[in-house]
Amino acid sequence: MGLRDEILAQPEVAGRLLERQRVPMAELAATLRSREIDYVVIAARGTSDHAAIYAQYLLGTRHRLPVALATPSILSLYGVTPRFRRALVVGISQSGASPDVAGVVAAARDQGAPTVAITNDPRSALADAADHVIDLGAGPERAVAATKTYTAQLLAIALLSAALHRDAAFDEAIAGVPEALGRALAAEPEAKRIARDQAALDRCVVLGRGYDYATAREWALKLKELAYVLAEPYSAADFQHGPVALVEPGFSVLAVACGGSASADLVELLRRLRSEQSAELLVVSDQAETRALGRWSLPVPDGVAESLMPLVSIVPGQLHAFHLARAKGLDPEAPRHLRKVTRTR
Repeated sequence: MGLRDEILAQPEVAGRLLERQRVPMAELAATLRSREIDYVVIAARGTSDHAAIYAQYLLGTRHRLPVALATPSILSLYGVTPRFRRALVVGISQSGASPDVAGVVAAARDQGAPTVAITNDPRSALADAADHVIDLGAGPERAVAATKTYTAQLLAIALLSAALHRDAAFDEAIAGVPEALGRALAAEPEAKRIARDQAALDRCVVLGRGYDYATAREWALKLKELAYVLAEPYSAADFQHGPVALVEPGFSVLAVACGGSASADLVELLRRLRSEQSAELLVVSDQAETRALGRWSLPVPDGVAESLMPLVSIVPGQLHAFHLARAKGLDPEAPRHLRKVTRTR
């Protein structure tokens, strides 16, 4: 199975995860509700870091929980163990093999903090370090670039949130994720056409805000990994505090601008970038009016809750990065200098 096959497998992976994890997730939530948890710490690297950013928004908005990203090198390089009192500590890793991520979880468990591993390998070092394991069950992911395990990580976080706070509307929305992922794949022909137009692309910024920020970061990473594009991701708010000076006529700005609480400000920024700086825009959105701002655009299925949008909005980005690599004459199955499993300490 190649990278494109793994992108196309995401609806099936999501459906399987929903079927297998609802009962275990409810049991985990019951355990967590018996503990006094004031905040969450997440240890992750690479793509999994972007799942952690999604968790910051989801657990923050639905549960009022501050979510911090761990700094594993505090333990692994400096030998200092943070205090994890009253924290839920989560490790997220496709392989579960990176020692620094597992080390954070093990240190928290030693202090008596509740710990959770989200991984595609329930026999990994990360899984061994945690009290509870959420097995993504995505099947082998042979491509170097993570795709189906990323959306499975996001869905696992959404399931955890659903289990912590029962809400019939949110449960119903989660049940619709596999179908929405299937509809998102319909963007492939347009992604392939845009990739041909952008075959010379070597630098860009990728913008998002709110929930879409996680997607912007993951899309930028896929462009770096697969198409060797110097793609810098920014929150649309942070972008205006300096990096906007990069923009000149013809500069490429990619944006994830789906409807929701953060949409209006980002859409207004895109209008200014187009009209005042003559930027070339590629816009991913579920809103036709927003897509019309771009020289190019990719659709996202409508009707998806804002809190679940990152699970589907990344799919057009994955397809775009894959086909851009192809348009550049690169092999997306074998990006240079990369291995499937990276072990950092």
